[in-house]
Amino acid sequence: MILVSNNINTMKKLKILSLSLISASFLCQITIGKTTPTLNSANSSVSLELGNATGGNKGMILPWVTSEIAVDRAGSVAGTLIFDTAPGVQKVKYKTSNEWIDLSAGARSPLKTITAEKYNELPAARAMIGGDLNTDKTPGVLILAAADKAMILPRVSSVAEIIKPSAGMIVYVTGSENGLGPNAKQMAVFNGREWTFWTKN
Repeated sequence: MILVSNNINTMKKLKILSLSLISASFLCQITIGKTTPTLNSANSSVSLELGNATGGNKGMILPWVTSEIAVDRAGSVAGTLIFDTAPGVQKVKYKTSNEWIDLSAGARSPLKTITAEKYNELPAARAMIGGDLNTDKTPGVLILAAADKAMILPRVSSVAEIIKPSAGMIVYVTGSENGLGPNAKQMAVFNGREWTFWTKN
């Protein structure tokens, strides 16, 4: 993976992240932002774990894209998550095998237009956990390739714990210590103005 940055501190952080992800591709497990004493995930079925099991106040920001159409042109696959910044759209979306699902359904649109930043990015830059970038050509920025492992989203007891959420953010709401409270045990996405909550039916 080749990363480009004019900021030396940013470049150092990107190198560390790149090395971590390269190591993870061999170990098939990585944790980020976890403060418990172990480096390993609590569950062997996890490829990527973000944060602690409780008490978090951060989320994961999905890739900002110019449109779902642009992602489809690049060869999107089922399981792709994006923040669509197309004018009048501004939504978190999930790709099934044949369509995009609006995960921001019901949320009011942001008050101002959110546009994807223009950076000197390399369109072919990718990172993979649990697979081989040389043989697996799945398109994406971060690909979790292990067929028997999943990702654990950042967990918060309430979205109110996140003081300044960013558009395209995704978290899992655990509720209070007893698993109760508003929106407990739901996935939440932020479109830049409002949170939308998802639970299984």
